[in-house]
Amino acid sequence: MKFAKSSEQRGRVLTALGAMRQQLGLVLGAAQAARETAEAELERLRLEQRILRAGIAHADPEDLRHPALSSVQDRLNAVHTAFYAEASTVPGKLRQLVAESAPGAASAPPSDWLGRVGTGKLSVPPLWRIGSSTVDSSGPFPVAVPLLDESHLSITTAPKTRAAAEALVENLLLRVLSSMEPGAVRVHLWDIGQLTAVLPNLYPLSRTSAVTVYDPARLDDLLDELAGYIRRTHAQTMQAGHHSVRSMREALGQRTEPWRIAVFFGNGEDWSREQLRELRRIAGGALAAGISLIGVDLPTMFGGGVENIRLVDEQHAVTSMTGQDIVVDLDPPIPAVEVSAAASRLADALIAKQGGPRSFPDLLPAELGRESSARELRAPVGFYEGDPVEVVIGDATPHALIGGPSGSGKTNFLYALIGSLAARYPPSELALYLLDFKEGVSFAGLAPGRRDASWLPHARLIGVNVNTDREFGLALLRFLADELRRRSAAAKEHEVTDLAELRRQDPDGHWPRIVAVIDEFQYLFAGRDTVTNQATALLEDIARRGRAQGIHLILASQDIAGIDAFWGKPAVFEQCTLRIAMPKARRVLAETNNAAVAAPKWHAVVNHDSGVAHGNQLAHVPDASSRDVFSSLQRRLWELYSNEHERPRLFDGAHSPILEHVPAFAALSPGGRPQALLGQAIEVEEKACAVDLFGAPGRNLAVLGTAAAEALSILDSAAKSLGRQYRPNEVEFLVSCLVDRCMPAVEHLVQWLKGEGHLVSQPQEDELGACLQQLVEGPTGHPRILLLYGVDAALPVLEAKKPGELKSGLDHFRTVLKQGPTRDVHTLGWWRSTARLKDTLGFGSTDDIGAWAALDVQGSELSQFAAGQVVHWSPRPGRALFFDRSTHVSPEVMIPFDRPEF
Repeated sequence: MKFAKSSEQRGRVLTALGAMRQQLGLVLGAAQAARETAEAELERLRLEQRILRAGIAHADPEDLRHPALSSVQDRLNAVHTAFYAEASTVPGKLRQLVAESAPGAASAPPSDWLGRVGTGKLSVPPLWRIGSSTVDSSGPFPVAVPLLDESHLSITTAPKTRAAAEALVENLLLRVLSSMEPGAVRVHLWDIGQLTAVLPNLYPLSRTSAVTVYDPARLDDLLDELAGYIRRTHAQTMQAGHHSVRSMREALGQRTEPWRIAVFFGNGEDWSREQLRELRRIAGGALAAGISLIGVDLPTMFGGGVENIRLVDEQHAVTSMTGQDIVVDLDPPIPAVEVSAAASRLADALIAKQGGPRSFPDLLPAELGRESSARELRAPVGFYEGDPVEVVIGDATPHALIGGPSGSGKTNFLYALIGSLAARYPPSELALYLLDFKEGVSFAGLAPGRRDASWLPHARLIGVNVNTDREFGLALLRFLADELRRRSAAAKEHEVTDLAELRRQDPDGHWPRIVAVIDEFQYLFAGRDTVTNQATALLEDIARRGRAQGIHLILASQDIAGIDAFWGKPAVFEQCTLRIAMPKARRVLAETNNAAVAAPKWHAVVNHDSGVAHGNQLAHVPDASSRDVFSSLQRRLWELYSNEHERPRLFDGAHSPILEHVPAFAALSPGGRPQALLGQAIEVEEKACAVDLFGAPGRNLAVLGTAAAEALSILDSAAKSLGRQYRPNEVEFLVSCLVDRCMPAVEHLVQWLKGEGHLVSQPQEDELGACLQQLVEGPTGHPRILLLYGVDAALPVLEAKKPGELKSGLDHFRTVLKQGPTRDVHTLGWWRSTARLKDTLGFGSTDDIGAWAALDVQGSELSQFAAGQVVHWSPRPGRALFFDRSTHVSPEVMIPFDRPEF
C-alpha cells in the first residue's frame, strides 16, 4: 500500500513538472518573439532616423532597400511631400505676419521712412525688423524681434562683429524713433568702452530729450534713474487701477508716459554684484513701466521677457525667435551720413513740437469738465521737455505739501494746479476750499469783484487776509471734519469703504472730491493756545481718514517754519506723500534729496513718493497768475456753470462786513423770538453772532472795552437788527449816551429807529435813575430795550441817594438787570472796563449778564464772566470775543459789523 501511494505521488509531481516545462517553453518562446520584434522595430527606427536626417533624396540606397523599411517608405514619402508642401507656404505667411505686426518704419526699407517724422500713436508695433532669412526656393522672409511693451533684447557678439552689433542697435533705434511721434520715445545709451562716441550717428538727437548718453562712470546713475522711474510709474499706474503703463494707456486712450529704451554696451566683463542685482530688478519691472532694455555682451541675463540675438559673423546671426537652425541675414548698416541727417530732422521736429516754454492754455484740455473724480484727481501742472507733468491726488497720494521761499513761484503753481483741475472736472466732481493766511489777496480774484463779476464755480469758500484770524482756519477744519463724519456715516450705511464705491452705490448723492488749499498753513500753529491744540487734532484726523472719503489737503508754506510746524505731528506729515518743492525750498523733500536747490526759476520738483529722490519730476510751470491769464479760463467756466452753482463765500479778514449786506439781517422780520445781531461769526458758512432776547434771567448784553468804534458798531447792529423784528410802535428803545464823543453816532441811530416807526426815549444822565426806577416799578406794557453807552460814566450819579430814599439808581439798575428780562426789558450796555462792570453788578452773580462781547480786554479779566474757564484772548483791532451762556461752551471770536460814517 505504501509503495502504491508513493508511486501515485511521484506521478503527480512529474505531471506538474511537465506542465510547468510546457508553460515555460511558451513564455520563453513569446519573449524570444517579442525580442526579435523589438529588435526589428529598433532597426527600422534607426533606419528611418538616418533617412530623415539625410533626407529621402540623399539617403543611402542600401538603407532605402533594407527589408525593414519597406513597410514605411510610402508613409515617409507622404510625410515628405506634405511637409514640403506646407513649408513652401511658411515664408509667405511670415511675410504677411511681419507686414501686419511691423507696419511702416518697423519693417519697411529705410528709403521709405528714413528722416520722416512719425505720427501720434497709442499702439506700438509688436515686432521690429532686423534682417531676413531663407529656408527654400520660395524666397526670403523678414525676421523681426519684439521690443517696446513686449520684450528686452540680449545681443551676443562674435569676434570682430562689434560694429555689426552697433549697426543692428542703431537700425532698431532709428526704426523706433521714426515710427513714433516726436518725444514719445526716449533712449538712454551707456557703453562701458566708449567715453563719448556711443552710436555717434544719433548724436543730433542728444540735444533733445530723445537721446541721453551716459559715460562709463555713470552706470549707477542710469540704474538709479531707471529704478526711480519704474517705482514712480508703478505707483501712478497702481493708483489708477492698472497693472502697467500699457494697460493704463489703452484704458485712458492717451499716452501718459513716454516709452524708454535703455541700451547697455558691455564687453563681457563682470559688473559689481550690486549692479548686476539692480539690473535684474530693473529688467523684471521695466516692461510694465514701458521700458525696454537692450544689452550687448552683458555678463548676465535679463529678467522678465527677453529675446536673444547671437551674431555668427559680421552679416549673420541666429535668434531665439527663429531658432538655432535658421540663419538671419542682418540688414546692412544705414550710411552714417543718412543716419545723422535723419537724426537731425527728428531732433528739429521734437524741438518744434515742444515749442519752447509752454503757456497756461497748454495745461487745459480740449473740452472742459469731461473727467470723473470717482477714483482720483489728475491734472498737469507743468512741462518737462515738452511733455506734461501731472499731479495725482487720490488714495495713494491723498494730501500735498508745497514749499518755496518768497518769490519762488508758489502762488503761481497753486493757480496752475487749481486751473488745471477746474478745467478737467466740473463743480459736481470737485469742490475747492481756498484759504490764504498771508497778508494778500492771492485767491480774491476767484470770487466776484467790482471789476469782474465772474467767479470760479468750483470754489465753495475763499478766505484771504486771514493772517490774524487763525480761528477761520480752525473753522475750515471743523467744517471738513463734519463733512468727513457725514461721508463716513453714508459709507457705513451703504456698506462701502471708499468714495468710488459710495458714488457707485449712491449715484443720486452729491459726493464731489473736496480739495482744501491752505496757504501759509503754519499760522494755524502760531500760538500755544486752544486754536493750535484743536487745529492739530482736527488736521491729524482729516489727514488720516480723509483719503477714503475724498477729502484732500494741500498745505503750502513759503518758509521752513511751515515745515517745522509738522515736527511732532507725523500723522500729518507722513500723509502728505505728494510733495512739491519750488526752487530753493528746504525740508519739503526728503533730507537727502537736494533737487530743489538746483531747480531753475519757474520750475517745481513734483514728487509723489514722500520726497524720496527717485520720485522727482522737474516741471516748468507756465505763468498762470498774471493779469488776464487765469481770468479767461475762469470766465469760460463761469459761463458754463454759474447758473447751476452759487457764488463762493468770500471771507476777507481785512474788511468788516456791513450789517445791511448780511443775509441774516435781510432775513429778519417781525414775529418770533427777537435776536440782536452783533457781528459776523468766523465760520465757513456766512453766519452772524446773535443774542436771543427772550424772557429768561440774564438775557442782557454787556460790551466791554475802550474801543469806541467797535462798541458803537456792536450796539448799533444790535439795535437795528432788533428794530427790524418789531412793528412800528410795538417796542420802545430807551437810549442814553454818557460819552460825549459818541453822541453823533448815537443820535444817528436814534433817528434811524424813529424813521422805522419805533418809540424812542432819550433820558439824560440826571434822569437815568428815575427812568430805571420806573422800569422796575412801572407796568410792563410793551417790550423795552435799554441802550446804555458808557455805563461806567453814570455810576457816580447812580450810586448817589437822595435824602429819604432807600434805594439808589444803581440799586434800581441791578434790579433791572436781574428782573428786567422776565418783564420784557432787556439791557444792552457798554462798559469801558471789566472792573466797572463788576462794580455795577456788586456782590450779585455775574449771571445777570448772560452775554458779553469783549474788545480791548485781556482774556485773564474775563474768566469770571465765562463760567470760570480760562479765556485765551489777546485783543486785536476789528475783532471781539463773544460769549453767550445759553449757547456757548467757550467764547468765540467775531468781527463787528462795519458802521459806515454818516
